[in-house]
Amino acid sequence: MSIRAARARIIASAVVLASLPALVGTPAAAHDSAVRLDFLGERELPNAMAFQGTTVGGLSAISYDVKSGTYYVISDDRSQTGPARFYTAHVDFADGTLKGVELTGTHPWLRPDGTTFPPTSTATATVAPDPEGIAVDPRDGTLAWTSEGERIVASDGPALLGDPWIRRATTTGAYTGQLPLPPQLHMNSQEFGPRKNQTLEGVTFTPDGRRIVTAMEDPLYQDGDDPTPEHGELTRITVHDARTGQPLAQYAYPLEPLFATPPAGSTDTNGVSDIVALDHDRFLVLERASIYTDNNWKARIYLVDLHGATDVLGRDSLTDPSARPVQPVRKTLVTDLSDVPGLTRVDNVEGITLGPRLPDGRRTVVLVSDDNFAARQATQFIAFAAHGI
Repeated sequence: MSIRAARARIIASAVVLASLPALVGTPAAAHDSAVRLDFLGERELPNAMAFQGTTVGGLSAISYDVKSGTYYVISDDRSQTGPARFYTAHVDFADGTLKGVELTGTHPWLRPDGTTFPPTSTATATVAPDPEGIAVDPRDGTLAWTSEGERIVASDGPALLGDPWIRRATTTGAYTGQLPLPPQLHMNSQEFGPRKNQTLEGVTFTPDGRRIVTAMEDPLYQDGDDPTPEHGELTRITVHDARTGQPLAQYAYPLEPLFATPPAGSTDTNGVSDIVALDHDRFLVLERASIYTDNNWKARIYLVDLHGATDVLGRDSLTDPSARPVQPVRKTLVTDLSDVPGLTRVDNVEGITLGPRLPDGRRTVVLVSDDNFAARQATQFIAFAAHGI
């Protein structure tokens, strides 16, 4: 598509979007969810904790390996305090509560040539990954992970662009492959495609290991603006074949409005921060929003069902007036962490996974927060026991 055509579609999409009813939280919050969560506890790691030669922070996603009992936790450090990396962890559920969390190891992500990633540099046109999602393949225990890529566009020089990606790796971080992206998810110096730092935020395998499912944090430029206090927006969930890597389907996901009014000039918004599959078509989706200047965070978990949603794979815009209307996925509010009795603090919660079953049969759900390597924030592990999973 030419840039002129892309711009025309963006303008047309904006007109259509303005005429649509606001995407608000009422439909999701008005119905009882089939999943209910019981709070099991919260534990925090020390700020700027040193571990095996790294500074622990920026924990942005978590995934549990049922076979080994190991948790994998990704850091979004862009090779600034150390090489881009992930951690392994043990979570203790003794007596049916969250007793403790212990890191057990760390590994850098490796490039195809076996080297670690250097930091981003405009001088050398080097783009470090922005690691955000991690998932364990239930078939063989290997990993999939996502990077949000890079988009640095300056008026006085060439753009520095790095596509988001979905990569496969061993449990020690060695590169084993990369999945193809739908063309709409490639970075562009024009306002078409993903926004900076709002791309592939979550990744999960379906329980049978046959599908890899990713979630975009926020809308593509041509899909609409970011969510505001007045209205939500549509972002995208993509289903890939885990064997070939090819995209199979894509669905519109309705984001909630921002929960409060941010300061003037702020870029605060609401977006998807992680996703975990319950079965072939149902997922738990974590939405996370912030008023960053006030260190004010909100995190909500939704039960999402793909049944009946429009397959939008190949569509340049979700609000294109020349295409048939889009039916988004169905979502139901499971919990708003701000309303959980006993949870005294909600930080930048970015990761969600299903953990082991408790002796009474309830499935554990474990969350992790990204402290942004900031002293005023916290690295939290939050646990629940789920009914209905």
